[in-house]
Amino acid sequence: MKKMLSILMAASLAVSLAACAGNSSSAPASSAAPASSAAPVSSAASESASSEATLSGKVSTNGSTSMEKVIASLSEAFMAKYPDVTITYDPTGSGAGITAATDGTADIGLASRDLKESETGLDATVVAIDGIAIIVNNANPVSDLSIEQIAGLYTGEIANWKDVGGNDAPVVIVGREAGSGTRDGFESITGVEEIAKYDQELTSTGAVIAAVAANENAIGYASLSSVGDETKTLTVAGVPCTEETVLDGSYAIQRNFNMITKQGAEISPAAQAFIDFALSPEAADIIAQAGAVQAK
Repeated sequence: MKKMLSILMAASLAVSLAACAGNSSSAPASSAAPASSAAPVSSAASESASSEATLSGKVSTNGSTSMEKVIASLSEAFMAKYPDVTITYDPTGSGAGITAATDGTADIGLASRDLKESETGLDATVVAIDGIAIIVNNANPVSDLSIEQIAGLYTGEIANWKDVGGNDAPVVIVGREAGSGTRDGFESITGVEEIAKYDQELTSTGAVIAAVAANENAIGYASLSSVGDETKTLTVAGVPCTEETVLDGSYAIQRNFNMITKQGAEISPAAQAFIDFALSPEAADIIAQAGAVQAK
């Protein structure tokens, strides 16, 4: 009798253990499915956030003084987005910027003109379009000139302001130094390459603006993104120099703002991200506020 009771108790215990084991194995199965489906979403979001957070380093830019406002505005916005990245800018002029990209002393060269046929082994990325404004002193009564008149002034064929509706006074010709992207753009469009005659050849956009502002008889050219109330901007053949007329092509004297990199050279992730940022829809308003137009 005792033996039979022991057998029955053992059987009962085995059934209980089997039931518990069944319940234990089924519980994780019901909770595991949601966990596995949620994991990829969390991983992707984490990877994206990590990518932005880990972008770091220094990006050196060198070149065009006309691009100063555009590059400063883009750099400020980019560094706010990626606080571990530092963008530097050295305003040396377009020619020097192209050289810096060629010899690797800058990550990105800046040129306010297109590359010449002789400047090989480089890639130019157009990030903006800029008008070259024709400026005179605020006291000058002249308000409009044709391309032909501008060319005549810069070659010396027109030497007195009275010949274009101004005062009886000699014209003082102000411009940029040889190698300047602004000068190259201006001279090629107006057809005065190799024959322009300057009274003052200056090394920066700011210096040209200051010289014209200080001399009632001076005329100069400068980036639309840099000019302000200190000088008067002329219309050219009746067309004002504005972002709208540059964009629609009706303003004749305009040129490209380029970021220059060396072909085949390894570019840092931060430098590539900065170029991509300059081309993004996010940068359009930033470039416009700096006085230029984003390239399409």
